[in-house]
Amino acid sequence: VVHPGHKAKHHSDVIMSVPRFWIDDPVSIHQNKLMSRDLAMRIGSCNEPDPLTNSRSRGDACPPSERTIYVAIASYRDYQCRDTVTSIFSRAKNPQRVRVGVVDQIVEGEDGPCDAPYAPCSSDPNQMLCRWKDRLDVFQVDAPLAIGPVFARHLGHRMYRGEYYYMQSDAHVTFTQDWDEDIVSQQEATGDEMAVLSTYLTDIEGSIDPATGRSLRDTRPIMCNTDYEDGQGNKYLRHGSQPEAVPTVRGMPQLQPYWAAGYSFSRGHFVVNVPYDFYQPMIFQG
Repeated sequence: VVHPGHKAKHHSDVIMSVPRFWIDDPVSIHQNKLMSRDLAMRIGSCNEPDPLTNSRSRGDACPPSERTIYVAIASYRDYQCRDTVTSIFSRAKNPQRVRVGVVDQIVEGEDGPCDAPYAPCSSDPNQMLCRWKDRLDVFQVDAPLAIGPVFARHLGHRMYRGEYYYMQSDAHVTFTQDWDEDIVSQQEATGDEMAVLSTYLTDIEGSIDPATGRSLRDTRPIMCNTDYEDGQGNKYLRHGSQPEAVPTVRGMPQLQPYWAAGYSFSRGHFVVNVPYDFYQPMIFQG
């Protein structure tokens, strides 16, 4: 592909090799229409193959505990990226069903790659980045080619391979114990194949029990503190500090008006229906 940032500035073209989409023609699936529930229920791979067909593409027939999760991370020179990936695998109840795709925008020789363990795997093979290296895919991009998070997350969407669930996370996140079982149960509690769970994540200070890895919070950030802000001759929405309190809605996710790129969880067909736009350089608000 031609790098979109250079194209927009009328510079000489920079040709990049990028991952192919899971489906070369996503429109062939949804036909430019809202995906039906019947079709949505058929999309999604399973950790355990079907006993009759040996296929892992089982959709809703897959038991909830075996439904695969694709985690997309866009990282820009983030030294905590490898710690985030370590946290994902070490605290998942079933790490075998998790696959992490990282778009790692770094300066080689200055930044540590997201898939580089702190010690060689030969000397300490029990490190999460060693034990689960077959579940971690990293697409490395030279940092000078970075043109904002939308482009990086577009590349992350290209790394999706038909998993049942799709999760998007920042590169500096600490996960709680059994996070995969927890978030899947919340997703299924909505009873909606098109539901998307999203929030501004709570500060880590005082949030996680260091001994058990369990959450110490019973509060929930609500994304609602928003107003118009002037800038560059236009007004745009600006999300302020979000209130965090004990939720009035319990036992299921709570509706809110906005979506946060720092954490999002949905069915995998989210990526098929609404992939990130390739041509939105330097778009960021946060």
